[in-house]
Amino acid sequence: MKYLATFVKQRRKEVHLTQEEFAERAGVALTVIRKIEQGKSNLNMDKVNIVLRMFGHELAPVNSKELAE
Repeated sequence: MKYLATFVKQRRKEVHLTQEEFAERAGVALTVIRKIEQGKSNLNMDKVNIVLRMFGHELAPVNSKELAE
């Protein structure tokens, strides 16, 4: 979660948006942005993906078998 928090915070700052402005543009609640940037572990993946899509990214489930290959 720390990597996700750092990624979102850095990217948001690169585009010169406050948390409030970014939440509005992404279409999510301010609390979603705050939880992500604080590295909280109880996040709604749909909301996380909405935020990540703003930067052209998305999280998806990974099969442990695929990681071993």
